[in-house]
Amino acid sequence: MTEFLENLFKPIQIGKLKAKNRILMSSMSINFGVDENGYVTDQLTEYLAERAKGGAGMILVGGGNVHPAGMELPTLPRLWENGCITALKKLTSRIKQYDTKIGIQIMHGGRQCYLPEKVAPSAIPAPAVVKGKVRALETHEIKEAVESFGNAAKICYEAGFDFVELHAAHGYLVSQFLSLKSNIRKDEYGGSFENRTRFLFGVMDDIKKKTAEDYPLGIRINGNDYVEGGWTLDDTKQLAPLMEKKGAAYLHVSAGVYGSKELTIPSMYRKQGCFVHLAKAVKEVVSIPVAAVGRIKNPKLAEKILREGDADFIAMGRPLLADPYLPKKAKQGKFSEIRPCLGCCLGCIHAVLAREPGSCVVNPDVGREFIINKKNKKNSKQSEKIFNILIVGAGPSGLACARYCAIKGHKVTICEKTDHKGGLLSLAAKTPGRSELNDIIEFFSNELERLKVKINFNTELSEELLNRTNPDKVILATGSMPDMPLVKGLFQSDMEIFTCVDILENNENGEEIKNLDLKDNIIVLGGGMAALLTADYLAERGKNIVVLNRKSSFATEMSSNDRYYLRERLKRDSIKLFKNVSINKFSGNGVIFKEKNKDQQVEHSLENFDTVIIAEKMAPIREMSKLLKSTGIEFHFIGDAKDPRHLMYCISEAKEIIG
Repeated sequence: MTEFLENLFKPIQIGKLKAKNRILMSSMSINFGVDENGYVTDQLTEYLAERAKGGAGMILVGGGNVHPAGMELPTLPRLWENGCITALKKLTSRIKQYDTKIGIQIMHGGRQCYLPEKVAPSAIPAPAVVKGKVRALETHEIKEAVESFGNAAKICYEAGFDFVELHAAHGYLVSQFLSLKSNIRKDEYGGSFENRTRFLFGVMDDIKKKTAEDYPLGIRINGNDYVEGGWTLDDTKQLAPLMEKKGAAYLHVSAGVYGSKELTIPSMYRKQGCFVHLAKAVKEVVSIPVAAVGRIKNPKLAEKILREGDADFIAMGRPLLADPYLPKKAKQGKFSEIRPCLGCCLGCIHAVLAREPGSCVVNPDVGREFIINKKNKKNSKQSEKIFNILIVGAGPSGLACARYCAIKGHKVTICEKTDHKGGLLSLAAKTPGRSELNDIIEFFSNELERLKVKINFNTELSEELLNRTNPDKVILATGSMPDMPLVKGLFQSDMEIFTCVDILENNENGEEIKNLDLKDNIIVLGGGMAALLTADYLAERGKNIVVLNRKSSFATEMSSNDRYYLRERLKRDSIKLFKNVSINKFSGNGVIFKEKNKDQQVEHSLENFDTVIIAEKMAPIREMSKLLKSTGIEFHFIGDAKDPRHLMYCISEAKEIIG
């Protein structure tokens, strides 16, 4: 074991439960792996088993619905009838094969459910994400909800779960009772601190009564709701000792609710370990173990948190989606082989909120583990044909494809026409707050070095290269470039015209490579991610920016969580955003356009601008296919060369193209 991770891989005692290390895979609503009855399937079982094989000491099934009126998502396990126990037993026994403790988080969504009618302590709608009618619970319904948690815990106990975690955070039902922002009841469940905690303690009592007094019950609690007038850290510090006295085995300290200023799942714009200070504060007032969470993706950071006494164990969610084997690799000191979570929130959060199966941008195997396992068993005795594969382009698609081909045993050659790797992703990583995008490029580079695959820089596809390498297949991962729009007067104006690629390519380690003569007043044409990142980048350099978006929404290709933080960054005096724009014409030093605002159009005339930056639409680079068609060599497009889209498709296609 790596010596300086000694705390992370120490066993931990949580009540009667002893886990082999201090890594807890936290509960995540993954939106797959249950059948029409809400019973878990092999898809969910094998997804979790892969994380158990990867070395996590504890795993939480993410979130179990306790009541039909509290289903946060319809595709989470349903825990209100005994028929679900058989499948749950199969799951728990599968996970325990790997000396991993298996728990399940039990929850009621309250007003944050995807249901036509929602129930809550008070008839106050959630401030964001979900919409619809909210009805205040009657007193008898509150007692029924309390009992539903106990009944669900009993089912989990009988199904062989080592522990359960009560979800009392993130603005779900228990959290709603706690906060004065969502609970304005005048009865025994509202008003005073004692009354607002009555529901929580009733649930804890019912769980203990229906399982066993020593059955480990963890509580996920908010250290801060991050909404004005909501639950605060002082509230948590007051509640924590009371939960310990009531029999909580551990506290898992998180933050945020729907619509909070700090999101429950922060994106790459927030520092790693962003909620650790909350866990540290809670740990000071209790003696039971406390878990820290919040963008803890680096094992070395996890070790630092433990070593400094800020928490007793570490909850990791998205990092174990990205790489199920993170714990084993960290223990063996193979840090460069850990596939990194980027904090983009695209596959894990954005997809789930859109009611689609959860996934991961950097790991296309998420949710497919049961298929892959069956395929591997079937093909274990079959020898696969080895191909000589030429990959054109060292962007994320090309690097991902080269890695996978090399792992499968194929002979791989990569040619890249520039002197650097990473493609457009490496440019996006230069913008403020997005440097972690480089992590996946670095991972692929390390992997190719480990697999002895060389990147041939400053090398374009040519007939000579084809003759020299004699490939069986060619993969064109040549990426995309900004498409020049046809707008009246644009190329007749006196303003300098650049693309977003021109701007971002001009930065190397914070230094400008060449003088683009950018003056202070700049128009950015476009409204997607590239346009907003470019605007942010230039505003950081003191420029005044106007963004003209001809579409109705901004940066729809980003996850809502990631986009939220970027939009917050753009709320500054030097940036003005317009959408639903219809451009009349560009003039010598400005532009005349109309902005559709509700049912009317407002005409604007901008003057005294120096520069226009094109960041509107990307066009695939496909010219090299002409040469390949003349040779008859089999070739395929992947990534942006196939169709400019976001990173998730680029990396998944890299694997699918070979099979």
